[in-house]
Amino acid sequence: MKRRHRLSRSRDFDAVYRQGRSVATRYLVLYSFPREEPAEGPRLGLAVSRQLGGATERNRMKRRLRAAFDELSDELPAENDYVLIARPGLPELVEARGFPWLRERVQEIFRRAAA
Repeated sequence: MKRRHRLSRSRDFDAVYRQGRSVATRYLVLYSFPREEPAEGPRLGLAVSRQLGGATERNRMKRRLRAAFDELSDELPAENDYVLIARPGLPELVEARGFPWLRERVQEIFRRAAA
């Protein structure tokens, strides 16, 4: 994922949290918000709390979530910002069931958000 497709500023996260819509599943929460500025593509911000493990485990989870997002970003509206929040229990299931399972969960939550 290219840097320009990531949310990194606190004010961008705040805008998505405050003004966006949220959708939740057992292991993920997704906030989506259409931005007003010209769009180069959808942007993603990740929130992975310390409840999910140490820094190594959290960074591994972020890499996997970004990879899953990359695979479906072409299907998403270019003008939207997203914040994806990982809930406790997700890293253990990803280890047990693998990356294809995670990709399906990410696709599922983005489909729900689009509906």
